[in-house]
Amino acid sequence: MPRPLPLAARWLLLAFAALCLVLAVIGVIVPGMPTTVFVLMAAWAAARSSPRLHRWLLEHRLFGPILRNWENGRTVSRRAKWSATAAMAFCAVVIALTAHKGWLAGLGIGSMAVVLAWLWRRPEPAVPD
Repeated sequence: MPRPLPLAARWLLLAFAALCLVLAVIGVIVPGMPTTVFVLMAAWAAARSSPRLHRWLLEHRLFGPILRNWENGRTVSRRAKWSATAAMAFCAVVIALTAHKGWLAGLGIGSMAVVLAWLWRRPEPAVPD
C-alpha cells in the first residue's frame, strides 16, 4: 500500500482537480474546448487527493461513463469518438478560415489530427450481452 501523500500535496492535487473540473464544464458548453481530457485529469488528481470527489466523478451522470470506461481498460465509446471528431472538424474549419498565418493553422489542425488518430486507436467498451 502506497504511503499517503503529505497534506500540502493533497491540497495541491485537489485544487488541480477542481481547476480541471471547471475546465471540463466549460468544455461541455464551449464548442472546440475539450472535455474528456480535463475529466480524466480531474479524476486522476481526485483519486490521489479526495476519495469523495473521485467517487462523485465516477457516479456523475455526464462524466461517470467516460471515467468508468477509461478505468476499465482505457476504452473510449464510439459516441465520444464521433463527438470529438465532429467538434475538431468544426474547429479545423474555423481555424482554417480565421488563422492569420498558414503555418499556425497547420499546427493547430495537425495537432487535432494527431489526437484524433490516437483517439480512434483506443479500444471501445465491450457491449453488454
